[in-house]
Amino acid sequence: MKKLMLATAATALMSGAAFAASHAQDVKIGIILGFTGPIESLTPSMAAGAELAMKEVTDSAMLLGGSKVVPVRGDSTCIDSGAATAVAERQVTADGIKGIMGADCSGVTGAILANVAVPNGIVMISPSATSPGLSTAEDNGLFFRTAPSDARQGQVMSDILMEQGIKSVALTYTNNDYGKGLADSFQAAYEAAGGKITISAAHEDGKADYSAEVASLASAGGDRLVVAGYVDQGGSGIVRAALDTGAFDTFHFPDGMVSAKLEENFGTEINGSTGQNPGTDSPGVAKFAKLVGGAFDATSPFTPESYDAAALIMLAMQAAGSSDPAEYKTKVMDVANAPGEEIYPGELAKALKILKDGGDVDYVGASAVELIGPGESAGNYRELVIKDGKITTVKYR
Repeated sequence: MKKLMLATAATALMSGAAFAASHAQDVKIGIILGFTGPIESLTPSMAAGAELAMKEVTDSAMLLGGSKVVPVRGDSTCIDSGAATAVAERQVTADGIKGIMGADCSGVTGAILANVAVPNGIVMISPSATSPGLSTAEDNGLFFRTAPSDARQGQVMSDILMEQGIKSVALTYTNNDYGKGLADSFQAAYEAAGGKITISAAHEDGKADYSAEVASLASAGGDRLVVAGYVDQGGSGIVRAALDTGAFDTFHFPDGMVSAKLEENFGTEINGSTGQNPGTDSPGVAKFAKLVGGAFDATSPFTPESYDAAALIMLAMQAAGSSDPAEYKTKVMDVANAPGEEIYPGELAKALKILKDGGDVDYVGASAVELIGPGESAGNYRELVIKDGKITTVKYR
C-alpha cells in the first residue's frame, strides 16, 4: 500500500511538472533596430547581444515557470518613422510581443513610443536612442534606455576637446532628432567652457556629394571638425570630402560615427582624430566578452547596452511574476538599481532564481547599468583616439 501511495505521488508530481511545462507560454520580445540605413554596420552585433540574453534566459527555464523567450526582429531603418511605426504595429498586433528591445535611432524611437508603445501599453528599452528630447516624452512609464542621454554626451565631448586645447571647432550634424539634440547639447557645453563654434550646420544623409557642405565648413575654419553624423551615411561622406579637399585632416567623432566601419573607410587618413561613445571598464565588460566568445563583436558600440536592455525586460517580468507590460513596467527601475545582489552577464539564471524566491537584484550587466530620473542611464563614456588607423581607447569617463 505504501509503495502504491509513493508511486501515485510520483506520478502526480511528474504530471504536475508536465502540466506546468505545457502551460508555460512563449514570451515574444521585439528587437527593432536599423538593419538597413545609416547605422546598419552596428545593428547585427546589437541584435546578437539582445538575442544572447534571451537565449540565456530560455536555457535557464527559470522565467515565469519555464517560458521560452522568442525574439522577433524588425527593421526600424533608423530614419523612416513611418516604416518603423508599421513594423512595431505588426509586432504588437500580429506577433503578440510583450516588450520592445529598441528602437535604435532617436527619431524612430520617439515615433514608435508615441504611436505604438503608449497606445498599446508596450514597454520599450532602447540601447542607443540618445536624444535629450526623449527624457521628457510622454511615456506612461513605459520607456527606458540603457544608453545615456546626449545631454551628457555633449558635456563629455566638450571636456575632451577643451582638455586637448582645441578651442575652436566647426560642427556639422545629421539633420534629425539625434543630430540636432547632440549638436545643441555640445554647443551649450563647449561655449560655456570658453570654446568657439565657428559654424553649426546640418547635413542631409543619402547624398553622393558633400563638397558644398565641406566648403562652408572650411570657410568658417576651426582647429577640428566635429561630425555628429552616421558612419554608414552622410557622416562618412563629410569626412571623405574634407580629406579629399584638404579642408580638415583631424576630426572629432560622437557615438554615431564610431564603429569598425570608420577604420575601414579611412584608416590612417584620420590619425589623431578623437571621439567618444558610451562604454565602461566595469567588470561586466570582461564578463560579457567572455560570454560572447567569438560569436560576434562584443565591443561594438551599443552591443553591451543591447544585452542589458533585453535582460532588464526579462528580469522585470520575473520580478512582477507576469509578462504583462502593465505589470512589469513598474519593476524595471527596481531590478536595475540597488538594493539587491549585483548581477553580471552570464548570471541571468541566478537573477531569475533570486527574484522567483522573493529576493532583490541590482542588475549591473555589461554596461554598468544605473537608471536615473525618467528611466535612463546615468552614463559612462569611452574616450578614444585614432592611432595607426585604429580606434584606441584613451580612458573612461
